Amino acid sequence: METISNTLFWISNGLLVPVIVLLLLFFLRAILLAGGFFGEFYQRMKLQKQFAETLENITPENIDGLLQQLPSAGNSPLLRSLSKLSAHRDDDAYCEHLLANYEVEAEKELGRSRTFIKLGPMLGLMGTLIPMGPALVGLAQGDISSMAYNMQVAFATTVVGLVIAAVGIITLQVKQRWYAREMNDLEYLYKVISRQTAEKE
Repeated sequence: METISNTLFWISNGLLVPVIVLLLLFFLRAILLAGGFFGEFYQRMKLQKQFAETLENITPENIDGLLQQLPSAGNSPLLRSLSKLSAHRDDDAYCEHLLANYEVEAEKELGRSRTFIKLGPMLGLMGTLIPMGPALVGLAQGDISSMAYNMQVAFATTVVGLVIAAVGIITLQVKQRWYAREMNDLEYLYKVISRQTAEKE
């Protein structure tokens, strides 16, 4: 039994460095995600105001003119999809495929935030529990400095893991609202475009 316990102890201690490295990598990615999120938030706020006004006044008769007043597609997935939707208005299969792909891409983007939410606390917990073993050994041997160092590592990894999860939660909640609204807008515009095409026929 002692051999098994020692083996598990060695394996656990051997995982500490990989866990810390992964935590640091995820922390850097979380910072990049947060930075990109705030830039995207600012762009979407400006676009959404103009886009909402367009939706309020749109009809099958004036849809072409109003769509031309929107900004160029740029980096906005919504405007790129809308441009393709307008260009292939006569192809129902393509338009439905485009809407389905937009939903898939939205889920892919949301998956990044979900990864941080799940793996951040998981790695943080591992980084907390692994040093606890050596810390208890140090306490039993009267090595207070060793115990203090291991406890410092344990608490630091917990904090980093929670920060990663917090970034994931905030970005996920906001992006879910973004994509739900945009998907609803695209479906509405697709129906308006379809009505325009049917009336011309």
